[in-house]
Amino acid sequence: MSKGFDDLLSANAGYAARFRGGRLEGRAARGLAVITCMDSRIEPLLMLGLSNGDAKILRNAGARVTDDVLRTLVLAVHLLGVDRVMVVAHTDCRMAKVTDEQVHQQIQEQSGMDTRSLEFRTVRDPRAVLARDVQRIRSSPYLPPGLPVLGTMYDVATGRLDVAVPV
Repeated sequence: MSKGFDDLLSANAGYAARFRGGRLEGRAARGLAVITCMDSRIEPLLMLGLSNGDAKILRNAGARVTDDVLRTLVLAVHLLGVDRVMVVAHTDCRMAKVTDEQVHQQIQEQSGMDTRSLEFRTVRDPRAVLARDVQRIRSSPYLPPGLPVLGTMYDVATGRLDVAVPV
């Protein structure tokens, strides 16, 4: 039943044996929500000096502020103690190297699937898209006016954050 996942389930058994995080609350202890890319080179907690329970981490391809990210932020702000938001785009992002049409074509060629009903939200100009996504959060009628939102670029080669859209 777990074919192909045995290594992960075994690792989890060891993790659970040492687990001490059961006392953490569901609220963001440091009042932070971080929106970042699903890129596996990004370690949100470590790069910001945070620990489990400190922040709500939202990840997707390209660190985009989608409708679902906004829905999640509304819940995080109103129910889970979030009072500041950081959007973290990054260098060398695959979503900035292709267009939606190229992604559709590649998937069609590899699998025969037609994915044109999906919007992949590729990123032509990462800094401009980051600024628009930050503004989308700031202008949401469901979030408090003046909610601090910071837009940053993470350099995957150096680990450094650059403030691209100040609060």
